[in-house]
Amino acid sequence: MSPRTSSKRRPARRAYSRIILVLGGASSGKSEVALELAGSRGPRAFVATGQGLDDEMAARIARHQATRSADWETVEAPLEVEAWLAKQGPRYRTILFDCVTLWLSNLIGTGLKDSVVLTRVGMLLQMMRTATARVVIVSNELGFGLVPAEPSARAFRDLAGRVNQQIAAGADEVHLVVTGISLRLK
Repeated sequence: MSPRTSSKRRPARRAYSRIILVLGGASSGKSEVALELAGSRGPRAFVATGQGLDDEMAARIARHQATRSADWETVEAPLEVEAWLAKQGPRYRTILFDCVTLWLSNLIGTGLKDSVVLTRVGMLLQMMRTATARVVIVSNELGFGLVPAEPSARAFRDLAGRVNQQIAAGADEVHLVVTGISLRLK
């Protein structure tokens, strides 16, 4: 058998993405689980939405960065994640987006209406599909806590719930992380 007709062919790279949503509460271990689910196939991009606007948040970001190996390319994208995915996403085999809740907070902070945010989430999912990569998305599950006393906090929690539902509906897998333990829901 000649090398051209060898039965040991290299599998073709699939032409579609795999979207994995990882939900959990604050400090639940969701980012660590997301890193595990992302795997080691490179090139890899870590899309970070957090902004170190105060000392505590800067320290939190530094702790997160320390948990990643050096082969992750970090992309700071507090607002324009869809645009980055459209332009740069196809370059990567693995993309980890951490996190939806901070991105949502950033979007709301610019004054966007809920309907516009939900439209952007739809565009985000569409761009993730065109990336042809394993895309792992991290988001906070805010619905397990107390009902917030402030109307604006309740509105944010409700919007975050709708956003998580929209992403979960479009995802191939959904995992819930509690106390560092992951449960596959979908």
